[in-house]
Amino acid sequence: MGCGKNRVESASEGCVCDILKEIVDAQNDVTDDCNSSCEESINELMGDRGTNKDTVPVILYCKDCKPFKGFGARRNEIDKIRESFIFRVKEVDEDCECALLELLVTPHSSEECHIKSPSDQDTSNLRATGICITVDLNCFCHITCLPAINARA
Repeated sequence: MGCGKNRVESASEGCVCDILKEIVDAQNDVTDDCNSSCEESINELMGDRGTNKDTVPVILYCKDCKPFKGFGARRNEIDKIRESFIFRVKEVDEDCECALLELLVTPHSSEECHIKSPSDQDTSNLRATGICITVDLNCFCHITCLPAINARA
């Protein structure tokens, strides 16, 4: 069955979840023809260890085909809500039901941006924010992987 339909298959057959799990595994293993696919980004992350890349940034799309935008704030900065269409996958539960995502933003970008699409978001220097959200993976039907980066620098 396709996206958005009631699924009878096992949880391990969910393409978005499988990719998210592979990204988490690849990111956790990092120590010291299509060039924009998720597979290419994962290979880039795992390939040359000298690059210090630690993240495959992802954009998720809801079943209505619209990109998902997350919101959150740091613990001591509740008055500074941040928003992002781009995430670092932190964890995926064993049943592929939920994932923990970290918002990625460009430092010094305005908290008041109100970005309307992923193409409006500055990706020139994406950094981890420490702002994490939990999502229901059953709500997503598509994933876009961006080239691997070092988001922890």
